[in-house]
Formats: sequence, structure tokens, C-alpha cells
Amino acid sequence: MSLVAHGGSNTQPTPAPPITNNGFWPDIEPGTFRERHRIDTTITPGRVEQALGIAMRDINRQLADFQAQQHEAGILAADAVPLEPWQTPGHTTELYRQAVFSEAHARILESYRDYSATRDGDERGEIKDEAAEDYRRDARWAVSEIIGEPHTTVELI
Repeated sequence: MSLVAHGGSNTQPTPAPPITNNGFWPDIEPGTFRERHRIDTTITPGRVEQALGIAMRDINRQLADFQAQQHEAGILAADAVPLEPWQTPGHTTELYRQAVFSEAHARILESYRDYSATRDGDERGEIKDEAAEDYRRDARWAVSEIIGEPHTTVELI
């Protein structure tokens, strides 16, 4: 009996190009998203790019008033937004990436929910739904931080 080994290559997959943004906010790097959120290669590049693109447009919409205020003040890029004394360089752009990455991750979790009819499959699906909501919360908090609002709103009924 002999063993035939398949010779694979040690080359890394070609990184996906950045997703071009609107000029104010930074372009989005799919590779950085995969690395930071530990998105494995079972999620196709097309699915990742689609989720990131939709998330980017959604966060841009949520931050449209903030962007317009910055433009009125003569600030043409997110990395030029004046910082508070406690903030570090890159604060606004990192929060933006956090918002986009979290929203995209939530979308991916929802699209890969296990539809198994078994009790075990239902429980896994519920866990993924809860995780997706946690990522959506992280996105909302990052947007709130950018626009200078508190994370929660309380109303008396």
C-alpha cells in the first residue's frame, strides 16, 4: 500500500479589494473585517462584500446629518473631525469601522441561521439571533459615540 499526498500550496488567498466609500468615511477592508470578527472562509467573499456594502450604506445613512454638519464646518473627512481631549487619533474612523463591521456581522449571522427542524437546530438559531442582536447593539453604540449621544434613551410613559 502506498500513500499519495496531495501537494497543496502555501499561498494565501488574494485579499479582496477595499469597498470604496463616499470620501468622508474610510473605505472598508473585507480582510480586516474577516480578521477582527473571525469570519472564516466558509463565508464566501461575495457574501462578505455584500454584507459590508449594505452595512456601510446603512451606517452612512444613519450618520448623514453628522457628515453634513462636518462639511458645513469645513471638515471633509472623518479622520479630520476634531477630537475631545480624552480621544485618541483615529477615534471617529475606528468607531465607524466598528459600526459597519458589527452590522455586517449581524447580517451574516442572520443569513446563516440554521433552519433545522430539530430542537438542537432551533437552539443554535436562537443563539445566532441573540448574537446578531448583540452585534447590532454594538453598531448602534458606535454610531451614538460618533454623534455624541448616550447609548440608551429612557422615556417615561
